[in-house]
Amino acid sequence: MTGFLSFVKKETLHILRDPRTMLIALLMPVVQILLFGFAISTEVNNINVAVVVPHWSESVRQSVEKLSSNPYITYQGAIEAGEIDQHLRSGKTDAVVVFAHDYDKVLNEWKLNGNGETAMQFVMDASNTNIAQVGAGYLTNILAANQMSSAMIPETHMLFNPQMKSAFNFVPGIMGMVFILICGILTSVSIVREKETETMDVLLVSPVRPLRIILAKMVPYFILSCINLTSVLLLARYVLEVPMSGNLGAIIVVSLVYIALALALGLLVSTIAKKQVVALLISAAIMLMPIVFLSGIIFPVENMPSVLQPLSSIIPARWYIDAMRKLMIQGIGFIGVLKDFIILCIMTVVIIGIALKNFKDKLE
Repeated sequence: MTGFLSFVKKETLHILRDPRTMLIALLMPVVQILLFGFAISTEVNNINVAVVVPHWSESVRQSVEKLSSNPYITYQGAIEAGEIDQHLRSGKTDAVVVFAHDYDKVLNEWKLNGNGETAMQFVMDASNTNIAQVGAGYLTNILAANQMSSAMIPETHMLFNPQMKSAFNFVPGIMGMVFILICGILTSVSIVREKETETMDVLLVSPVRPLRIILAKMVPYFILSCINLTSVLLLARYVLEVPMSGNLGAIIVVSLVYIALALALGLLVSTIAKKQVVALLISAAIMLMPIVFLSGIIFPVENMPSVLQPLSSIIPARWYIDAMRKLMIQGIGFIGVLKDFIILCIMTVVIIGIALKNFKDKLE
């Protein structure tokens, strides 16, 4: 145990050494230009919209038909009023259009008198501010432009993020990126540095078993990630005023699994690379860049080209960010993110298994 703690102390002393990130700093702008130019679209489309129609009339049918035929809208059909919250929380819909029971009568009053009751309401999921803000504008233009007086503005309700704060959208994404940076990239560089300087051979002949040496090198990064998790949650709650309405225990459990996954990714990269520069390049190529552009931090996954959407499913950060948004902003319990949690657990087990197998093969 004493030897193990000595290795932990040794790695802690070296954790802040220069990782030689200059090459990544030069390569990243090139990759970003390529992605922005060819793969990423900032236009929001494929907004999932459902309708609540207490009474079907010809005007309502025309409005729904106009909605369903719009290329920016994915029509999800009619639902009951009591199902609105369930559909928004589960992610089945991004917005719900609620028509008034006497829709035709209200329209006539507005056309004749220029005032009256609200003919329809837009209920939006504002946990993703980009989709909510643009979606509300789309719905207003589609449904209100030709059928209503300019003075008649639909009543819109923003759920989960009524003030449309961008921090609500970016905090989960930042968490997903920070843990990959600390656990994945730094861990891989640390292990490869030992191989590059040939001190790994010296460590492997010590009385401590090789797997314990690797575990000792990971412990400081795991502890550092836990500290970062605490600081991020505190800043998000008390500085950025992110509601944290979900289960705090679920947030911590899912985050710990994701941290373990990131450590496994770092170990896997270290079994492939022989130089620190190569480890940085591989880490940037398979971890950092996909997280930025394909995990949903900035651009909605639904807005990506069809060829990239399946690719985003193999990126762990996508499922972690989705789970954090549901837990922190939408207030869903652990059951609501069970799918994301299971996928992260499966990814963690698979990557750990591959990394340990490759590491043992290298020893042999």
